[in-house]
Amino acid sequence: MKGLSLFLSATLVFTLCVILMGAYTRLSDAGLGCPDWPGCYGMLKVPTESHELAQAQDAFPEHDIEPEKAWLEMLHRYIAGALGLLVLMILVLCLKREDTPKKLPLLIALLILFQAALGMWTVTMKLMPVVVMSHLIGGFTLMALLLLLYLRTKPIRLPGGDPRARKLAPLAVGALSILTLQIILGGWTSSNYAALACTSLAICEGDWYSNLRLIQAFNPFQGAHDSYEFGVLDYASRMTIHVTHRFGAIVTAIILLWLAFRLHTLSQSPQLKHSAQLLVLLVIVQVGLGISNVVLHLPLGIAVSHNAGALFLLMNLIFINYILWRKA
Repeated sequence: MKGLSLFLSATLVFTLCVILMGAYTRLSDAGLGCPDWPGCYGMLKVPTESHELAQAQDAFPEHDIEPEKAWLEMLHRYIAGALGLLVLMILVLCLKREDTPKKLPLLIALLILFQAALGMWTVTMKLMPVVVMSHLIGGFTLMALLLLLYLRTKPIRLPGGDPRARKLAPLAVGALSILTLQIILGGWTSSNYAALACTSLAICEGDWYSNLRLIQAFNPFQGAHDSYEFGVLDYASRMTIHVTHRFGAIVTAIILLWLAFRLHTLSQSPQLKHSAQLLVLLVIVQVGLGISNVVLHLPLGIAVSHNAGALFLLMNLIFINYILWRKA
């Protein structure tokens, strides 16, 4: 399965690019750079010529045409479409070979189709937070499943079964579950434009505790609006989302660091020890990026890197769980 393994490696890198491009587009407020789908202002490319701009303005008089943002959105669509073709090729390769999984690549192919639908709904529903968050989580899920398929092509085993390390498998599953919830919470924070609702450390400025609005903050149904761009929730609700994300980050960091410590202490596997060390490094970097987002007021590069940090943490934990749960 060497050929499939190499192809999956390239697809994983490409998926990373798609996810980070999506984060860059979202954080650049370019999610509605093209108000229609799959084209842009009724065209297959971004209107740039004077006659194209005039045509687009006539077709969408309620929009201010910003070619720079439109290009970000269309580039994201182009590379996402290319990723879809790569996933289709993986499915074909797996179906043609007898020594490859069949159900997992089929699930991945179905997911990429659902991701395309979510991409369309993100635009047609004008950045409705629950749709934007679902699109983000779909991208992370796609990366996770592709990594799992990649690992299935590798003869990875724990030396001697490593029974002491295997006892940590439930803890590893718990850590993965907590991280997944924190990533979802991060997506909800971003899609509701709550990243700057608190601009001080350690928790939030002012009497934040008295202003918590949990029901309003986490209600997926926010009413009908012409557009959800820049958010529709009041300050108290956004502050609640932000504070919850911070507490989630504290809990997640503690659990991941405890897992890393236990793995490094008990495991005899060099792979697990290296993964534990990497986990510590990633947690430290991710916490630092989160703090930098607050202190520096969400600079674009750091905000995108924070998305990448969450993705690398997820991949590392999937690798750890895969090794711990795979039979010797």
